[in-house]
Amino acid sequence: MSSEYKRLPHLYNQLWAIFAGVKNKNDTEQLRAVLVPKMEERDGEMVDIHQKTRDDFFEALTAFAGCLKVALQSATFFTDKSFTEQDRNLYKETVKQMSSLRQWAMQVSGEQVNYDDYAEQVKKLLDKHVTGVEVREPDGVYEVGKMGKSEKPEEWDNNKTRNETDIIKTRVTKMIEQELRDDPYAQEAFSKLLRMAIEEAEKLFDHPLKQYLLFREFEEQVEARKLSDIPDALAVNKHAQAYYGVFKKELPEVFAVNDVQVQDKWTKLAFEVDNIIVKAVAENSLNPQDIEKVVKTSLLPLLFTACREIGAGMNQVNRIVETIIQILRVGLMKS
Repeated sequence: MSSEYKRLPHLYNQLWAIFAGVKNKNDTEQLRAVLVPKMEERDGEMVDIHQKTRDDFFEALTAFAGCLKVALQSATFFTDKSFTEQDRNLYKETVKQMSSLRQWAMQVSGEQVNYDDYAEQVKKLLDKHVTGVEVREPDGVYEVGKMGKSEKPEEWDNNKTRNETDIIKTRVTKMIEQELRDDPYAQEAFSKLLRMAIEEAEKLFDHPLKQYLLFREFEEQVEARKLSDIPDALAVNKHAQAYYGVFKKELPEVFAVNDVQVQDKWTKLAFEVDNIIVKAVAENSLNPQDIEKVVKTSLLPLLFTACREIGAGMNQVNRIVETIIQILRVGLMKS
């Protein structure tokens, strides 16, 4: 324990090496830009290219803070002439600064990283040795979706604007991947629109505010599940909208012509499907397996009739029913 503190200079340098490319290390937004989630398409999938950097940062900060905690309990750390009071203050202020950065990184990435040991260590360290800061894990879930919305983007500098844009891009990507699992058609459509938005944003590289507003508008569109080829009448019921999307996906030739009567017919059918499922869930809530049986039994004749009228066969009917059952399972898991 008495010599543990001698690792501090190395751990300090290791921590700051993560931000080696930052020109102004006193600029919080420039530091954040290294850690902010940054989604890019790799091999057909959207991935966070800053994930490893954040992991390395969490690990380096945990090691540095843990070492400093031990050092501050060692009498020799305060008598060793190779460390000045300025060094000790610098290390303490660094933990304070980096702990704040760590909390921000966890907020915007939506990560629930298990760093309880770190949080407990640093809380005690800072409460005792550094004034004006409290390190604690959040009691509830961060409302990441509200971050940045109450501020005035036009007043941000370019660094903050780019960070906020990356945050929204990450948030929307996760929303499409996770929250739209109960609507395969919308999930696929918005995935394509996301790629288009990213391409459009790349053309606006010299205009950070326009990039931010582009993704802000797209986020609102995804939240509302608003697609130009989905009738407005379905906006009141996301489940019926999902079933309508199944019809469009499995019967593309029916919707190839923009016919209002056709849209109305399948919109009505989507609501009928939803009513059948709502009733089946209510009557069989204690046995999920029975829910699927009842739904399948009810949907097959209904959809067979509708599909036969347009020349579609049992293959399409079965695919539609199976997809609807999958959507039902996702909904039951969510509830």
